[in-house]
Amino acid sequence: MNIYAEFHARIAALLQKLGAEGRLPTSLDMARFVVEPPREASLGDLACNAAMVYAKEVKASFPNPRQLATELAASLAEMPDVEQAEVAGPGFLNIRLKTTVYADILRAVLRQGNNFGRGASGRVQAKKVNVEYVSANPTGPMHVGHGRGAVFGDALANLLEFSGSEVTREYYINDAGAQVDVLARSAYLRYLEALGEAVTVPEGLYPGDYLKPAGVALAAKYGRSLRGKPEGEWLAPLRAFAIDAMMDMIRDDLAALNITHEVFFSERSLHDATNGPSDVEAALEDLREKGLIYEGRLPPPKGQLPDDWEDREQTLFRSTQFGDDVDRPLKKSDGSFTYFASDIAYHRKKIASGYDVLVDVWGADHGGYVKRMSAAVAALSGGKVALDVKLCQLVKLMRDGEPVKMSKRSGDFVTLREVVEEVGVDAARFMMLYRKNDAPLEFDLAKVIEQSKDNPVFYVQYAHARAHSALRQALAAFPDLDVSPARLAQSDLALLDDANEWALIKLLAQYPRIVESAASAHEPHRLAFYLHDVASFFHSHWSRGKDQPQLRFVNQDRRDLTCARLALVTGLMTVLASGLSVLGVKAPEEMR
Repeated sequence: MNIYAEFHARIAALLQKLGAEGRLPTSLDMARFVVEPPREASLGDLACNAAMVYAKEVKASFPNPRQLATELAASLAEMPDVEQAEVAGPGFLNIRLKTTVYADILRAVLRQGNNFGRGASGRVQAKKVNVEYVSANPTGPMHVGHGRGAVFGDALANLLEFSGSEVTREYYINDAGAQVDVLARSAYLRYLEALGEAVTVPEGLYPGDYLKPAGVALAAKYGRSLRGKPEGEWLAPLRAFAIDAMMDMIRDDLAALNITHEVFFSERSLHDATNGPSDVEAALEDLREKGLIYEGRLPPPKGQLPDDWEDREQTLFRSTQFGDDVDRPLKKSDGSFTYFASDIAYHRKKIASGYDVLVDVWGADHGGYVKRMSAAVAALSGGKVALDVKLCQLVKLMRDGEPVKMSKRSGDFVTLREVVEEVGVDAARFMMLYRKNDAPLEFDLAKVIEQSKDNPVFYVQYAHARAHSALRQALAAFPDLDVSPARLAQSDLALLDDANEWALIKLLAQYPRIVESAASAHEPHRLAFYLHDVASFFHSHWSRGKDQPQLRFVNQDRRDLTCARLALVTGLMTVLASGLSVLGVKAPEEMR
């Protein structure tokens, strides 16, 4: 039950009625106005900006936006569940609802359980979405920076599914570049080490101990047969072996965060021309037929020229036709394809799979790549498929305010697995989401496991556990009490007589709207912020009960009042558990 979507539909119907009467244009886009909580609770329950949004279009009939707002307010005030509708400022609508509306919403929470807020509202169409995230080079264990993109992508996929979309989680394996040859050479050194030879890792190869198991496995598989052989004889088989070993490690690292993907796509497969033109060649031919590829020269970049700048004629994609700053090269000087050409082919395959929306989760250092990829998707799909690139900023790992040292296992960074093992899955996931993805994140290993109100994940989980403790207290006072959600939904909610109790119900009523807005914006941090707000309000109300016994959830002299308050507590638990589940975080019944 999304009360904001419900009143959006009602106001849209009123506007359409005015249109049918010839008093408004019939072409008004009803998606342009919003119904949302007012900035101040004293103003009411809902605020709407429709009269302001359409001020220019409706000027002939309503010269002043307040006039349209006044007419809408009069119609709304006649509705049986509206307490008051009034106009504020230059034409804003403020609506106050009867308490019976929120009583019904609380009952809906109790009856729908984890389905409360699930599914697209009438204003959001469910879509087929591909979310590609992590996609780290398969050259070693994941570090904490990878973890932020992994958690963000996984939570976003959960959120989109919860809001009604069909979602595919995908990992793009970068297994076609020079870095995998470096990986194979590094694995060869570990192979020699496993044979008992003294090994020094030269500059340019991967340090750290994580390749030792691969070396042992290679020694078991090949014995001494590869030792002393020319690189050309062992590079290809060791490359494939090392990539598989690294991907197994990466899957294990992801599993430690409860993250899985339905699809692992190999970049190398895009270049396979065994059975005809490769996918890269086919994608470029597609663009060439559309007149979007040509041979030409690029102007030199502004400022100091980079060392690899070449003034030469080359194969270019007309990305400037789709909003990019410059046309983009598709082939290198040696005739091989650029990374961009591979990425074009990769996204072409996604488009061919029938996705309505593509979401790519990248590190912040790839920000300069966004325009060209957006241009390519627009060109390949004829503008029919949307691409949203979400950039995740760096994570600064701290311990008690001091930067954390490097890891021996990786050689030059702290691994994601080490972080998860130290702080736990819940703390790692929630704190990765408790900042907007494009904002820098300081992750303090000591603070995220503190049991204090300054630790957001503890604060939210503690609210859920506290609510459970209220149920246990009620059963101790009334052993025969039925505290099932279905039974509590039948309680007399009119007995709730404290303003904070109704304010908390109103906050719970925002959950479907938060889900919808977070999913539409591809911003799961909105849900994390909301859960913290709910927990904070609940803790504050709980504290009031310490000084005012009449506000406590369990009243041994009032079984009926206790049931009404337990309905509120159970509704709170339901929303917290649902939101935490979407974020991939547990909702414990007790905190130890």
